[in-house]
Amino acid sequence: MRIRGAGRTSGAAAARGTTTGRAQDVPAARARARAKARAALVAAAGGTVLAVLLAGCGSDDGGGQGSGSTKAEKGSEPPPKAELAKNPTEIPRVGDRLQAKIPDNSTQVVAVEGRGKDSAAATVRLYTRHGKAWHEEHSWQAHNGKKGWTRDHRQGDKRSPVGVFSLSDAGGVLPGPDARLPYAHTSAFTPPSYWPKKTRHDFDHVIAIDYNRVKGTSPLDPTRPQGQAKGGSIWLHMDHGSGTSGCVSLSKSGMETLLRTLDPGKHPTVVMGDKASLKS
Repeated sequence: MRIRGAGRTSGAAAARGTTTGRAQDVPAARARARAKARAALVAAAGGTVLAVLLAGCGSDDGGGQGSGSTKAEKGSEPPPKAELAKNPTEIPRVGDRLQAKIPDNSTQVVAVEGRGKDSAAATVRLYTRHGKAWHEEHSWQAHNGKKGWTRDHRQGDKRSPVGVFSLSDAGGVLPGPDARLPYAHTSAFTPPSYWPKKTRHDFDHVIAIDYNRVKGTSPLDPTRPQGQAKGGSIWLHMDHGSGTSGCVSLSKSGMETLLRTLDPGKHPTVVMGDKASLKS
């Protein structure tokens, strides 16, 4: 596996530990054992272990989602660009509660607006800030958790977590297309063979959403700081046409654009949720 910008929990870093005396032999052996165990987890592509790590993403039943349609929605709300023109200092359709959680030093925001609390349909928009003014750069149709959204995400609930999260690391089966974020290129991202065929390319490119994970590590890192019950492996990844198990999915061109654009120096952030939750 080749991982650029690997964090402190990576197996490679652990493997570099050396001993300088007999007193260090046991700790060093333990460190090497932990590194091998971590490598085994990441290398278990297509197996049960990988399926557990990816519990927040992909599809495990292949069921079509009636709420997953991304047809244009009719409504009386002004389009985001119109709202942005009225108040360029705020991300459109995001209320004060979540707006305040966007870091002051963040000049790139990926806004994920779900159609409804129980809907799998969403829109992803990329905003950049110049001075104090935000500008909408791109927009893509997308999908979120097949059962919608939640403010209290739990492992296996099939809902995407509402909130504001940083975007620190990326990876995928395919090489990163000039990715600026640290990118872990490895076949270990390959979905298990028993997943539906339509999900085969879901993880060709992924961007880890920093929900219940350690920043600076591969998106495949299994560490869950808040515990396993709170779930994890919530990613931006490629779309297969219907809802996910908790991730946000969009087109290949959308993922490639994000990978080329999101810059660690600009502290990219995602604000995500259904319309009502975003506004509250």
